[in-house]
Amino acid sequence: MEEKRTENMTDRTNQSPRGVLTPIVSIIMGSTSDLPVMEKACKQLDELQVPFEVNALSAHRTPQAVEQFAHEAASRGIRVIIAAAGMAAALPGVIAAQTTLPVIGVPIKGMLDGLDALLSIVQMPPGIPVATVGVNGAQNAALLACQMLALSDSALAQRLQAHKEGLKQKIVKANQDLSEVKYEYKTN
Repeated sequence: MEEKRTENMTDRTNQSPRGVLTPIVSIIMGSTSDLPVMEKACKQLDELQVPFEVNALSAHRTPQAVEQFAHEAASRGIRVIIAAAGMAAALPGVIAAQTTLPVIGVPIKGMLDGLDALLSIVQMPPGIPVATVGVNGAQNAALLACQMLALSDSALAQRLQAHKEGLKQKIVKANQDLSEVKYEYKTN
């Protein structure tokens, strides 16, 4: 999958000496059970040609690895972190406490329909911000990361604009299709 992502990239500013693009977005999840949700973020980043990496790290089960990741992310070229977690959902906040990079939290639907994770991620203490999307909102997390990156990447800004135009065209077409639906009133 990494090969496919790197072949499709048009912005080569993040190229390593070997010609392979280094990731600028890191997707972190507390468990691989979150992958079905987070695949939407992967697909969206891939479509917008943004190099990314994916890792499973747990704030509770691998705290030292999370700390190391957070401290090293910026020096590895990561510019935005998307952190998904369910239940106690500590991962986004633990990462945000240890880096100055923007962190986007994705609450994962679990035991309380994701409300436990949502509240856990949204209620960060002052000084430790985590941008938070809706429950299972991985695609929006990827789009938000891209919007942040597009502030200094005009090519990505253009791809985002084209993406939004595509969304608009889907609605225009849906309205055209709906205009064909007619109610036929019949009397007895």
